[in-house]
Amino acid sequence: MSDMTLDISLTINGEPVAERVEARTTLVDFLRDGLGLTGSHVGCEHGVCGACTMRVNGEIVRGCLMLAVQCDGATVETIEGLSDSGEVADLQLAFEQRNALQCGFCTPGMVATAQDLLKRVVMPSRAEIREHISGNYCRCTGYHAIVDAVEAVAKQRSSSSFRGAAEGREPGIQMLSHASLDSGSGAARRPGMTGDK
Repeated sequence: MSDMTLDISLTINGEPVAERVEARTTLVDFLRDGLGLTGSHVGCEHGVCGACTMRVNGEIVRGCLMLAVQCDGATVETIEGLSDSGEVADLQLAFEQRNALQCGFCTPGMVATAQDLLKRVVMPSRAEIREHISGNYCRCTGYHAIVDAVEAVAKQRSSSSFRGAAEGREPGIQMLSHASLDSGSGAARRPGMTGDK
């Protein structure tokens, strides 16, 4: 018996995509294997670890629990899209500067989850931050630095001087240009950037 395939059309990171997929293909596998969007990681494949967290129609989901065919007509945003748009630039920088990542495997899902919280709650408490990221596993950091980074960005965004990604930073979070972070000079890349595996 052959696998059933279906045609789907959706918007991924602002771009229209039309593909034929096997009915059993998960969203994260479709994005990684079919489209080369490897920023969302595959961890537990049971929706527990949060490594494959992304947005579908504005809500965070686990890409390993959703089939690609379920996204027909949907808008999907991966860490690549969130990063390229600049929406999470301050979070990525805070994670880097506050040592909120080590191996980086959880970072794309953690950043997407943190952004989801900061879109919902202007100034979450440390307890609210911990609760919201509790579905994302990190085996390296112990979470304290992650909570510090999210809290710092929340403070910065809620301050009256915040004017976007390029100004209004809290002391201790300096802006670096994309060129300095992504240059071929061996400089470190920001977590969750396109091409991270």
